Amino acid sequence: MLNASLKQLSLLLSEKKISSAELAGEFLARIKALNPDLNAFITVDEEKSLKQAQAADKMIASGQFTALTGIPVAQKDMFCTKGWLTTCGSKMLSNFVSPYDAAVVNQLDRAGMVNLGKTNMDEFAMGSSNETSYYGPVKNPWDRQAVPGGSSGGSACAVAARLVPAATGSDTGGSIRQPAALCGISGIRPTYGLVSRYGMIALASSIDQAGPMAKSAEDLALLLNSMIGFDERDSTSLQREKENYTQDLEKSIDGLRIGLPREFFAEGISSDVSSAVETALAEYRKLGATFVEVSLPNSKHAVSVYCVLAAAEASSNLSRFDGIRYGYRTPHHTNLEDLYTKTRAEGFGDEVKRRILMGTHVLTHGCYETYYLQAQKLRRLITEDFIKAFEQCDVMMGPTSPTVAFNLGEKCADPTQMYLSDTYTCTVSLAGLPGMSIPIGFGNNKRPAGLQIIGNYFREALLLNTAHRYQQVTNWHELTPPGINL
Repeated sequence: MLNASLKQLSLLLSEKKISSAELAGEFLARIKALNPDLNAFITVDEEKSLKQAQAADKMIASGQFTALTGIPVAQKDMFCTKGWLTTCGSKMLSNFVSPYDAAVVNQLDRAGMVNLGKTNMDEFAMGSSNETSYYGPVKNPWDRQAVPGGSSGGSACAVAARLVPAATGSDTGGSIRQPAALCGISGIRPTYGLVSRYGMIALASSIDQAGPMAKSAEDLALLLNSMIGFDERDSTSLQREKENYTQDLEKSIDGLRIGLPREFFAEGISSDVSSAVETALAEYRKLGATFVEVSLPNSKHAVSVYCVLAAAEASSNLSRFDGIRYGYRTPHHTNLEDLYTKTRAEGFGDEVKRRILMGTHVLTHGCYETYYLQAQKLRRLITEDFIKAFEQCDVMMGPTSPTVAFNLGEKCADPTQMYLSDTYTCTVSLAGLPGMSIPIGFGNNKRPAGLQIIGNYFREALLLNTAHRYQQVTNWHELTPPGINL
């Protein structure tokens, strides 16, 4: 049951072969047993979760339920959740209990899902390894010496270790797709604006996007059905007719045109990841797909562009954390300026401070045109590269991450190397396109590798169909880490 799909769990619940309270209790017991080692969760409240599960059981008994009613989920700790501690992995918000729900949380609550807790993450979503969290690093369940990826590392770890069937994540530079790849699960970043950002604590407002993380593409489709929708509280929310992402999952992909960006297969990708990707592409060839080489010439600038723009927006977004209205406040200060200075110096970690300083610098009068404005121009060129490439193909594929999971502490002293972990994912984010990662096997040290599938705007259904067909003929998504007893 712990390795069951969301569809299977839904059937068990609707046929009353198990209750939501029993299901939640089983997963909560796993969290209690395994989380002290994995550190995937920051906050767990059994009483709240079981109360929600009992309410879900009443919904099922009354016949008023959805495909997700009664199924446990975990929320990344950057989504405001009413009555729950919402820390964003930071000392700055270590005492903040949200008075309201984020749109994503509200949507899943309305579907009847049961929140099991808030997952660990890189502080304010700034990181690619889940090592910048104030609450300590998350461990990769496939290898406790390795990182799980970031910033949604807690969510990825929790799903991979079967502590929860599904979780929410956020993706700015690749923070859903990269940890999904490193932990051997599936995750999707929808088109920018499809999922409301209301109540999601912002890193870079023009890039951030919420999305689901789960075992399979089929699970992601069910979750996305509930998560997507127009929200007037979010000025970037798109008003479109809702789709059913499960209806075309079984559709044949015979004749699908898959674009292979030559820049994604050049220098920088490790041989073990390259081999896993080639094997996955061979499976797609058997399924009837055709391949065409495409080019994204400006993708070489993507990491630099992302670093400039994300830092600039972060410096603005994080200015609200000053010790006055909510969150951490230094206990020792002599005047208002001293309060601001000490609160932010003590409340933020090194990576957050680094990006705030960088962002403030690129927005100054002397640097705005040299850095920020040039980065915006390059962002447009990166987007145009994708638009042109999609004239030749239906989807694009390549590695999600240039390597499998690296060791804990391996890149902490070199921020540049850490940023390069998002080489293949941040291009998609800058263009606002949908992208997903699915597990395709293992690389060195038996650590998972992921395949990134990129779609044109609003082609989530095609992405999920493409991933699902692969998962029907492979079982990588069904495998669980060694030592994770089911």
